[in-house]
Formats: sequence, C-alpha cells, structure tokens
Amino acid sequence: MAVRVQREEFDPGAELARFSAGKTSVGGICLFIGLVRDYMGADQASGSVVNAMTLEHYPGMTERQLEAIEAEAHARWPLDDTLVIHRYGRLEPGERIVLVAASSAHRDAAFEACRFLMDWLKTKAPFWKVEHTPDGDAWVDAKESDEAAASRWNQGTP
Repeated sequence: MAVRVQREEFDPGAELARFSAGKTSVGGICLFIGLVRDYMGADQASGSVVNAMTLEHYPGMTERQLEAIEAEAHARWPLDDTLVIHRYGRLEPGERIVLVAASSAHRDAAFEACRFLMDWLKTKAPFWKVEHTPDGDAWVDAKESDEAAASRWNQGTP
C-alpha cells in the first residue's frame, strides 16, 4: 500500500513498472488515471470552458484519509497491493490529476477495488477544487453523482 500527494507530474508507465515489478503471484492490475478536462459541467456541449484547475488539500490529514481508504479496500478484497497518487496545485487541461492502482490474483478484485478507491477518494478525501474559466474562478461543489457512486459501497459499512 502506498499513498503519495504531490505537486509534481507523474509518469503512469514508470509508476506501473514499479508497481508491477516482481509481482509473480498477481493475475491482474487495474489502473485508473484521472485527467483535467477543458470544460465544466455534465458534458462538453453544455459546459463552460476551463482554462485550469487548482487543487488544494489538507496536508497530513489527506494522506491519512487516503491510507484509511486503501486499508478499507484491502479489508474488502483479496488484494496484493494498492497505489494512490494525487496531485495538487495548478493543473492545466490534459494534465494528470490522479492515479489509482490495485493488484490481485484475480481481475474482479482488482477492478472492484480500483473503482471503490476512486469512488471513496472523490467523496471522503479532503481535496478542494477551484476551476479557472474565462468568466472567473469558481469553487467546485461535491457532485451528487459522486456521492451516489460512493454510497453503493456503504452497505454493511459502519
């Protein structure tokens, strides 16, 4: 299990190579990479242009929360390993924001855990987002769709 919260860009290929090195008992790795979009809203046609986004976080607390989310994933699925990398600072459209990886002997556990990690990260990790548009800056509120996605994992969770 590893968590990194960083300002610097990351190389998904290099991260995957490190993450998978020597894992001979692993049958599958699921990897998700989140990117900054150049629009806000539900779809590009109806959304406003986004010139950049600034992500802020609560140092120390953010890492602890991400570690707790990882631990929960390991408690729910038979995972070999997990990795969460999340950036902060000013990011331009097309830049990578987040990388989530899960490895397991079987693909189903890797897929489910990767989805769980992203769903809970989006709703439980202390990150705040400001989108910079031609009309000005706007704080981004939590989305109902993210809350709905995360809630499907709450059954049976205290």
